[in-house]
Amino acid sequence: MDIFGWIQLALYMLVLAALTKTLGLYLMRVLDGDGRHFLARVFGPLEGVLYRMLRVDPNAEQSWRGYAVSMLMFSVVSCVFTYIILRTQQWLPLNPQNLGPLSQHLAFNTAVSFTTNTNWQSYGGESTLSYFAQMVGLTLHNFVSAAVGIAIAAALVRGIARHSAATIGNFWTDLVRINLYVLLPICFGYALFLVSQGMIQNFQPYLQAGDAQTIAQGPMASQVAIKMLGTNGGGFVNANASHPYENPTPLSNFLQMLSIFAIPSALTYYLGRMVKSQAHGWAVWGAMATLFLLGVFVAWNAEAAGNPRMHAMGVEATGNMEGKEVRFGVFNSALFATITTAASCGAVNSMHDSFTPIGGLVPMLNMQLGEVVFGGVGAGLYGMLLFVVLTVFMAGLMVGRTPEYLGKKIEGFDVKVCVLALVVLIFPLLGFTAWAAVSEWGTSSLNNAGPHGLSEMLYAFSSGVGNNGSAFAGLNANTPMWNTALGLAMLAGRFLMILPLLALAGNLAKKKVVPASGGTFPVTGATFAGLLVSVVLIVGALTYLPALSLGPILEHFLMTHSSVAF
Repeated sequence: MDIFGWIQLALYMLVLAALTKTLGLYLMRVLDGDGRHFLARVFGPLEGVLYRMLRVDPNAEQSWRGYAVSMLMFSVVSCVFTYIILRTQQWLPLNPQNLGPLSQHLAFNTAVSFTTNTNWQSYGGESTLSYFAQMVGLTLHNFVSAAVGIAIAAALVRGIARHSAATIGNFWTDLVRINLYVLLPICFGYALFLVSQGMIQNFQPYLQAGDAQTIAQGPMASQVAIKMLGTNGGGFVNANASHPYENPTPLSNFLQMLSIFAIPSALTYYLGRMVKSQAHGWAVWGAMATLFLLGVFVAWNAEAAGNPRMHAMGVEATGNMEGKEVRFGVFNSALFATITTAASCGAVNSMHDSFTPIGGLVPMLNMQLGEVVFGGVGAGLYGMLLFVVLTVFMAGLMVGRTPEYLGKKIEGFDVKVCVLALVVLIFPLLGFTAWAAVSEWGTSSLNNAGPHGLSEMLYAFSSGVGNNGSAFAGLNANTPMWNTALGLAMLAGRFLMILPLLALAGNLAKKKVVPASGGTFPVTGATFAGLLVSVVLIVGALTYLPALSLGPILEHFLMTHSSVAF
């Protein structure tokens, strides 16, 4: 753990904090402002055309049920659209390698994966997908699935901010404005920057280096920009952000890590502005930052310490470099792994399967917490707000008062839907893992036995349910059962959480605001942030402790205190 790592971590947090206010203010203007921002003149006419094409009135707001139905309809149609492209790519343009169609189970898994903003990949992109499938099928989904997450977060924040209201916004308006005014313009400049760093952007056929090597080409910069900004993570090539085409320089690596957290962090400032309590927004940010830094320190320390088995053999090394790019090293690998799993991104610049047991536990636990440590675009905020409501409820019980959150009483219905949204994720995650662990279809895909093999399966379903997309690479998931099971896990992780969450938004919106009193629990400051961190760890971490004890924790003790192979 050298001084250069500490300096870079401090710089990262300073730049992130500075971006939070700037981007948060802009999100406020786009999502709930008067429409007077500098891009409105550029894209305003196109916005009107899109509303006419969709046949929607942008000013007609929806109830939570209408919002949910619109979101589900859009997700189903876009998922089917992507599935058709993947099954017919051999007949579509921009396929210079003449790649064939994906199998039914792989096309299902991939279409669901990109619809749910998971971007799990049971395939190698450069050897499986045409340029048309990469751009129209997947990159398009990177934009719209990210926009859906931000829209859901905005709907919940409106439910908290409004009172005596029957609506929480218009899904179609949110979807269009987020894409036109946030994702597209930022990604345009971001992609140009990546090209300046050496990332390719072309439609050329693959190149041959002699008879032994094929060098992939393609429109990579455009996909990488949105895969990071939209916390998607699906790489153009199999090696993802460890490949020099997808992540060519230390500067591109830093900017990619920063872009993963940019919108999730800014949404906390948007929350503060909407509820007219900026201190509350910063308290939520502080809780997220605390959990993030704890994860970084644990993963970095574990990877810097390395493997004692190797040290006992007289092999001296500067930490555990297995599965890591030499140009990034231990710190940037541990930092990237923590960021990408704290957010629901899933992009990787190192192989998490090669981390030490505790180093690998951190990204797994980040996903199991619900990826609320900044989290995915939108998903991190709305996941953390569920824990905020639970924290307020528990604080109310401790002082013997009806719990209140920003002037609204938290009642039985609110607590029930919060618990439902959190508990509903446990069953597919642990249930599918248990099924895989005792089934031939599950164990036959493993390259490792014992606790590490269990970790590979647990990580896969944590990634699927958490809509992350990263993987312990020792698992061959491209089989009919694995693709189907992971596809179902992704659907459960995305939509079984969103529906009760929107119900919470609708219920909060119609409540009246009650004046604060001496017994009102403050939701600002270090005390609240500390309590929120505690609730996240208690509710989230302890749920999965038994499974983690049989996987990475057991593997750690075998590595450090046993002569048994692991």
